[in-house]
Amino acid sequence: MIARPRELRVVRRLLREFPVVCLLGARQVGKTTLAKQLAATRRGPTTRFDLQDPVDLSKLSDPGLGLRPLRGLVVLDEIHHLPEVFPLLRVLADRRPTPARFLVLGSASGDLLRQTSESLAGRVGFHRLGGLGLRETGNDADRLWFRGGFPRSFLAKTEAAGRRWRDHFIHTFLAEDPVSRGSRVPPATLRRFWTMLAHRHGQLWNGAEIGRSLGVSHPAVRRYLDLLTSVFLVRQLPPWFENLRKRQSRSPKIFLGDSGILHSLLGIRTREELLAHPKAGASREGFVIGQVIRATGASLDQCYHWTAHSGASIDLLLVAGARRYGFEVERAEAPRRTPSMLAAFDDLRLDRLEVIHAGTETYPLGPGMRALPVRRLTRELPDLEG
Repeated sequence: MIARPRELRVVRRLLREFPVVCLLGARQVGKTTLAKQLAATRRGPTTRFDLQDPVDLSKLSDPGLGLRPLRGLVVLDEIHHLPEVFPLLRVLADRRPTPARFLVLGSASGDLLRQTSESLAGRVGFHRLGGLGLRETGNDADRLWFRGGFPRSFLAKTEAAGRRWRDHFIHTFLAEDPVSRGSRVPPATLRRFWTMLAHRHGQLWNGAEIGRSLGVSHPAVRRYLDLLTSVFLVRQLPPWFENLRKRQSRSPKIFLGDSGILHSLLGIRTREELLAHPKAGASREGFVIGQVIRATGASLDQCYHWTAHSGASIDLLLVAGARRYGFEVERAEAPRRTPSMLAAFDDLRLDRLEVIHAGTETYPLGPGMRALPVRRLTRELPDLEG
């Protein structure tokens, strides 16, 4: 078990501020483990319901009878199995004084956000739990990049064991999750689509092209994309555009949410194969973008890419109020300033531009620009969570 102090600190703060906190994240990413770590450090009673367990589900056959008497912290794991509880949580959250705080865990953002917005507006705080990051893994960037951030993959005793876990995760997801969430997409079709996304990782979304390859309509592939996004297996990085002189792309960039799952879908079995693979650069870009978002605590609505038709681009733009931070990912160990970086810095009016690289040295590239090693992300970047 790996300690995740920053995640615990964020959830504790939200529980002080809101009667209900929703912890979102992919299956097997560590939500239940984090909830147990939280309970172990809290004073007072904690009651946990695993809503995948028929016994616990039967205890809440009458949710009001099961939840009203409870005090302290109440954890509802896999909350999408009991959607009828949301209106009751609104009633319980409005009690004064508040006898209980509710921590609900879920692995499908679309359903949970819709249900909580309808029932718990103003009463619920959200936190998205990603995979393990550099802070939790001792800045072991190479291993984290290859294996990904799912705890059981990263902590596997051997590379082969980690690969088997990832293969099993993919198989289990395709066999169970789409059906449990009401999707009618055949598992074989969804696997083909997921693999196509892996080969287009880091590229602009082109639903028409993928639809033609799959033999389905553009709206159908959009539904497939939204399904994988809703369960945190795909990240859509939206474009930033404003009234600039240059024509800009208005399509999102698509990244698989975990580099280890990406490598398994690409059939990459060893680190040597990864370094020689045509998608190695795109894989590294997506990995670093994810680590920057984790290190800064940026929310998804602060994250963009910028791509001008002239060829100038920036891999990641973080917009925090009036401040703008740009990030460019380079595989080189000693990157240099480029015309594209200068264009992005000036056109976007960046406060800072960080060029994240594979080397060991931090050094300036010009006014407001510097080269920054991946291993120093957790110490050098601004904290946007406050």
